[in-house]
Amino acid sequence: MLTRLHIRDFAIIDDLTLDFGDGLTVFSGETGAGKSIVIEALGFVLGARGDVSVIRDGASRMSVSAEFESASLPPEIRAQYQLNADRFTLRRELDAKGKGKALLEGRAVTVSVLAHLGRYLVDFHGQHDHQSLLHAAIHLTLLDRFANHASLLQEIQAAYTRLQETRNRLEALRLSAQEKERLLDLYAYQLKEIEDIRPTANEDIQLEQALPKLKHAGKLSAWAQEACTELYQAEQAATVRTARAAKLLEQMATLDDNLHSLAQEVNSALTTLEDAAQTLGSYQADMEADPATLDKMLSRHEKLKRLKAKYGPELTDVLACAEDLRTKIKNLQHAEEHEQDLENELAHRQELVLELARTLHEKRMKAAAKLAKKITEEIRPLGFNQVKFSVAVEMDEENLTPTGADRVEFLFSPNPGQPLRPLKNIASGGEISRVMLGLKTVLAPTVPVMVFDEIDAGIGGETGHLVGQKLRGVAQGKQVLCVTHLAQVAAQAHVNFHVDKTATKNTTRVSITPLAGEDLVREIARMLGGSTAKNSAALTHARELLHEAGRLK
Repeated sequence: MLTRLHIRDFAIIDDLTLDFGDGLTVFSGETGAGKSIVIEALGFVLGARGDVSVIRDGASRMSVSAEFESASLPPEIRAQYQLNADRFTLRRELDAKGKGKALLEGRAVTVSVLAHLGRYLVDFHGQHDHQSLLHAAIHLTLLDRFANHASLLQEIQAAYTRLQETRNRLEALRLSAQEKERLLDLYAYQLKEIEDIRPTANEDIQLEQALPKLKHAGKLSAWAQEACTELYQAEQAATVRTARAAKLLEQMATLDDNLHSLAQEVNSALTTLEDAAQTLGSYQADMEADPATLDKMLSRHEKLKRLKAKYGPELTDVLACAEDLRTKIKNLQHAEEHEQDLENELAHRQELVLELARTLHEKRMKAAAKLAKKITEEIRPLGFNQVKFSVAVEMDEENLTPTGADRVEFLFSPNPGQPLRPLKNIASGGEISRVMLGLKTVLAPTVPVMVFDEIDAGIGGETGHLVGQKLRGVAQGKQVLCVTHLAQVAAQAHVNFHVDKTATKNTTRVSITPLAGEDLVREIARMLGGSTAKNSAALTHARELLHEAGRLK
């Protein structure tokens, strides 16, 4: 459940905090007051696209944070994101330069993490979804979501990918003789370019480590000789004094045992000085400033750089490319021998995809009948006494795709005597709103928060009353947020917020106020389009609606 939403400098909202509870929460207000901005802000913090144009005028950045209860998340998701507390907070920011920040419990994450969590938290239905429901392409996705075909879809997608790979390999083998010779020449040239240099893994790294020493061999040798001389002179000067100090310390240690270790450290200091001088001497003796060796290594390093630029970016990639070229050359040289094998493999893979498609088709047919029945049950009380709803599933085995071979379409008949037809052919705006509400009710049973942005588009009167009752019913055991213009819907809410926009000469601000008592009655009367004067018919009707919803005694 969403418990709190904090919005800062988002569109025309400067600073707003909203606390939420269970049930149906309704936002109402005049057209253009900013009701949908709250929904857009919630979408933004859950990974929706952000745009700098939404930042409030005069502000340098916008931010939205949302607090949710963690109990509604699956255990594996809570474990994945280390959400051990009862509640957790998501936060997202965007500045005027387009630089964004996403946070989960104060930890920096990617926006895709917010979006991933959002799929388990909130199901959005906006006004544009009305139109998407008219397209048959979305119907297949909705049916598969209802039937939970995810694992089977993954299996058929993987099998289809392997089928395409085999088909591509076979097509490559069936190249014309001229094209085959062209490719052979190209691959042979590229392979020779690599093999002539014969690179080895990490050779470039070893060269880069060795080159600075060779380039500066003269300086290193001179400095080593000078340092060695200084160390030997220091050792000679220190030997007598160090020996005298060590002897004194040994005498002192006979009286104080704690000084034994210090005497040993003085003796070892002289040994360390001798060792350092010998090491530097050996380093200087081994140092060779050989121009020929340096030129050879520089030339080798440059050749490796060219190889990496062409076949890299790393030498391991160059070596992998060489192996791939050998395979391609071998396949082209023995194309005729491999063609029959690939044809057999292609037939086998095609049959496998077809079998999976048939299995998926059977499951979709069963799921389609269940989905149609459930949606009919959901939308019949919404003013469709004689409604018919069907999910048509047709299989075309000649048209295999990564999702099978089915075409799915929702068919609808709102009135008696009318045949089932595609939604796009007969559904009005109001009918689409009610069908979408039924779909959302059926398809999102596990998401704790459902958001409807003007679900009442194109409806009114008694139908609006039925939609309000349905939304209130959906909100039992869930949290539903709804933006509406209908008094019949607003009256059914458990919590009402009034959205108001005030404009001055230089600024525009949005305020959102919880409504109760007479304030709520007046808002319902305003939405009915009547007078809010004392004892007006609109106020009487508003009280009747609220009384019927159990909100007034």
